[in-house]
Amino acid sequence: MESVSSGLSSRPLSYSGESEGSGVVAKDRTKGRNIHFYDTRNPMVMLGGLVLSKGITNENFIHMVRIVLRFNGTIEIRDEAGTTVERNSERLKAGKYYVHGDFTMNDEAPLLRCYSMSTTGTHKRSFKQVVRERDGKCVISGRRPFANDWTGLQAAHIFPLAYREYWISHNYCRWVTVPSTDKINSVQNGLLLRADIHHLFDSYYISINPDLLIPNVKDKYKVVCFRGDVDDLGGKFLEREFIENPARPVDDLLRWHFRQAVLANMKGAGEPIFEDDFEGEDIMGAIQQGPRAAERMEFELFSRLAILP
Repeated sequence: MESVSSGLSSRPLSYSGESEGSGVVAKDRTKGRNIHFYDTRNPMVMLGGLVLSKGITNENFIHMVRIVLRFNGTIEIRDEAGTTVERNSERLKAGKYYVHGDFTMNDEAPLLRCYSMSTTGTHKRSFKQVVRERDGKCVISGRRPFANDWTGLQAAHIFPLAYREYWISHNYCRWVTVPSTDKINSVQNGLLLRADIHHLFDSYYISINPDLLIPNVKDKYKVVCFRGDVDDLGGKFLEREFIENPARPVDDLLRWHFRQAVLANMKGAGEPIFEDDFEGEDIMGAIQQGPRAAERMEFELFSRLAILP
């Protein structure tokens, strides 16, 4: 393992195969899917799927399939009746879809991420303060603190602290425009979120697509949910006041997170879901008995230490 100051290595932590061990349970993300897409050249091969939530349009679906698959030339997606899915703002319908064209599966592995609350370190405290000052409320749900009581509201990193070395090696600091001595802890790499939404955000179950996919159609900075959406958060848009703030998160970081979420949830069976409720348990022992023990342990270590420079 590398020194504590370096952060996780630049290799992505990926998952394949069945759950190992009897401790931390790793589950794939197929449960609840009502959208499935297949290779028309071999209709028995399921390429991936999606839990259809509020706000997902035909164009959103095409855009996300283009992240999961690498295409050579044009593509066409058809439903079970053979009707082509058009690039429009109509709500996507549940069902099976078939991809026509020359393509391969995207071999990019999303950075494995586990929900972990890091509270140590001067940089973490400073990060929390500037995110609170800028946002003032959960940017997705709108929940505000009561009488300056921030309980239930948390400053979330868009790009995780645990991958500091990956951040450095890919020069992601170039995206940050607000002056900062430690750009991974810049306010532009943060969002104020309700605690449960923070958990979903870190697990790639909820994300924000910063891109305008269809000209003259309101579709930019849209919240996308990749699981059951009991709070109807999917399809919401970030407020104009937030978007127009020059200190807001940069599009490149939001786009990075959205891409990770698409790959984690839609590609094949999806990435694993790790248990994070260790109440009354030996945390290290439970992790060691579970899948990807070494990588998970490394992630937890750097997350909890807040990776001070």
